[in-house]
Amino acid sequence: MTEKKLISIMVPCYNEEENVIPISEAIIDQMDKMPQYDYELLFIDNCSTDQTRPLLRKICAENPKVKAIFNVKNFGQFNSPYYGICQTTGDCTIVICCDFQDPVELIPVFLKYWEEGYQIVCGVKTSSKESKLMYTLRTIYYKAIKKFSAIDQIEHFTGFGLYDKSFVNILRSLDDPTPFIRGIVAELGGKRKEIPYEQQLRRAGKTHNNWYSLYDAAMLSFTSYTKVGMRIAEFVGAGFAILSLLIGFVYLIMKLIFWDRFVAGQAPLIIIMSLMCSTILAFLGFLGEYIAAINARVMHRPLVIEEERINF
Repeated sequence: MTEKKLISIMVPCYNEEENVIPISEAIIDQMDKMPQYDYELLFIDNCSTDQTRPLLRKICAENPKVKAIFNVKNFGQFNSPYYGICQTTGDCTIVICCDFQDPVELIPVFLKYWEEGYQIVCGVKTSSKESKLMYTLRTIYYKAIKKFSAIDQIEHFTGFGLYDKSFVNILRSLDDPTPFIRGIVAELGGKRKEIPYEQQLRRAGKTHNNWYSLYDAAMLSFTSYTKVGMRIAEFVGAGFAILSLLIGFVYLIMKLIFWDRFVAGQAPLIIIMSLMCSTILAFLGFLGEYIAAINARVMHRPLVIEEERINF
């Protein structure tokens, strides 16, 4: 009798007391429909402050195939899921959100293409029931990062998908303290299949993303996979230098020709200085993002610190 393949499903969560039980039931129901596979369901909790952890303890007590990792504090939206993937033991790992925005019904589809030889099967949003403004802004962001990156980035890919064990082993070997899974998949992933889907509204609860966290994600992707910020700074700086020389030369000629009548005044000087200083400050901030990213990697802190494991 051939041994069943083990499928790992990893669900990151933070303050999802209204969703952890329904999502576990939905995933287990899907896996029960595919008796040819064995499974493990891993929740990694990013230090929830509601009743998520007691509910996870209850789920784990009722089903030994459900595992849980409790982080000692909130380590952010990138580190915790990445660490969770690296703790799975299956022949492949499926990552899915706890809030039902990623359709559980795609699990059999992912497995079908995995069996056909694809190492990575990505869920790619073609539409969304979230705010149209947010979806439009995300589209602009994805197109920008794809345009400026040397890597062929995947548009509207949030990490929802299936990863073969061989790719999970690559993730373990990277030892990156600030991992950006979407970029890593595009850069280092093997044979890939993209599956379109419509993103659903959250089943319950409030999103934990805000403008700051979205900006943080955008800066991580830009500083990890593009040089565009520094290149723009170089070009703008060179442009201002040339413009300043031309203006200075024109003023010199005008003064020599109309010595007694030409009064330059201070308004042009003030305008140019204000424009140049504001531009310098903006690009210093952007440069700071690169330095902060380098600093995080140099310090080489662990992805997360665990407080507790259940059913391992």
